[in-house]
Amino acid sequence: MGRRAGVRLAISLLAVAALSACAAPINGTALAARISRTTLAPTTTTVPPTTTVPPTTTARTTTPPPPAAPAPPAPAGNPNGHAAIPAAAQPVDTSHPDHVIGTGTPASCTSAAVVAAVAAGGVTTFDCGSAPVTITLTATAKVRNTSATVVIDGGGRVTLSGAGARRILYQDTCDTAQGKASSDCYNQAGPRLTVQNLAFSGGNSTGQTTGDGGGGGAIFALGGRLTVINSRFTDNRCDTTGPDLGGAGIRALNQYQNLPVYVVDSSFTGGACSNGGGLSSIGVNWIVLNCVFSGNTAIGNGANPPSAGTPGGGSGGAIYTDGDTYTLQLAGTMITGNHANEGGGAIFYVSNDHTGTLQINSSTLTHNVSASFETAGYPGIFFIGNGKPLVSGSTLSK
Repeated sequence: MGRRAGVRLAISLLAVAALSACAAPINGTALAARISRTTLAPTTTTVPPTTTVPPTTTARTTTPPPPAAPAPPAPAGNPNGHAAIPAAAQPVDTSHPDHVIGTGTPASCTSAAVVAAVAAGGVTTFDCGSAPVTITLTATAKVRNTSATVVIDGGGRVTLSGAGARRILYQDTCDTAQGKASSDCYNQAGPRLTVQNLAFSGGNSTGQTTGDGGGGGAIFALGGRLTVINSRFTDNRCDTTGPDLGGAGIRALNQYQNLPVYVVDSSFTGGACSNGGGLSSIGVNWIVLNCVFSGNTAIGNGANPPSAGTPGGGSGGAIYTDGDTYTLQLAGTMITGNHANEGGGAIFYVSNDHTGTLQINSSTLTHNVSASFETAGYPGIFFIGNGKPLVSGSTLSK
């Protein structure tokens, strides 16, 4: 055989051997051994980080509560006064008024409406809204003499203002311009005028001295009856001089059958007049209960009768009264910080026939200046009357 043929025979024999090996079965042990020698790459699972989704919030619409109604002003008068109030001076029931001024807003409460209601008579109340309101009068409110009763109830929220230019409220049964109701205008039963839960500010009767004698910057009342309950009088004025003229707050004359003027639970501050920065009268009985008088002045000079070369006035810083037989009674009342250019920084009381009496019970009179004269032993008081002032349970001091 030649070399080439021998090589081919060897290759053939090798191929046959290889095929035989491949065709031979593989037992389990051999397979396991092979698998054990095979390294499998570990499977890696990447988990994305968990994202926390905020909870869904539903917006709420919150309705704010309605604003609270304004608190009513504190009552007038002396909170430490505890004098009993008689039936004649109790508040009038105004739950069924004859007239209501306003329709629920301040703008609806007008000067014209006040003047018309007072002239019409009967019971008047106000509907000016829940907040305090000031009604500036452009004319004086005048009571008609044919009215039996006139009641004005401010509900504790109404101030009537004279704006420093005019008297606020006027009643004069002898003024025929307001009608005629009887043959004796000085002793006429009506009108019976009651003001309650009301404030008076900036009244000014300066120059109004013809016919009524002047005075009464806030209220002038001649004839009929006058009662004042839970009311405030602030910064009222009347003429600066005159021997017997007075009452920046109230001037009262000739009450029916000499029945008293009641002033109850009321305050008088900042009044100025020739005499009587708070109250003034001639021949009128007063019962003043649980009231406050502070910072009032009698600014006249020359006293009464007036000294030579003077216009007269200057007495009764808080209260000025004159006449014959009459009584001034105070109980539960504070009179403090008033001033008189002449006599009686707190009270000037003169009964010309020495029959009248001054009674002061459970009251305090302090720091009232009588620049010229007062009665010894009674600081702030000038008194001429029956005996001495009757003082009980009270404090009188400089």
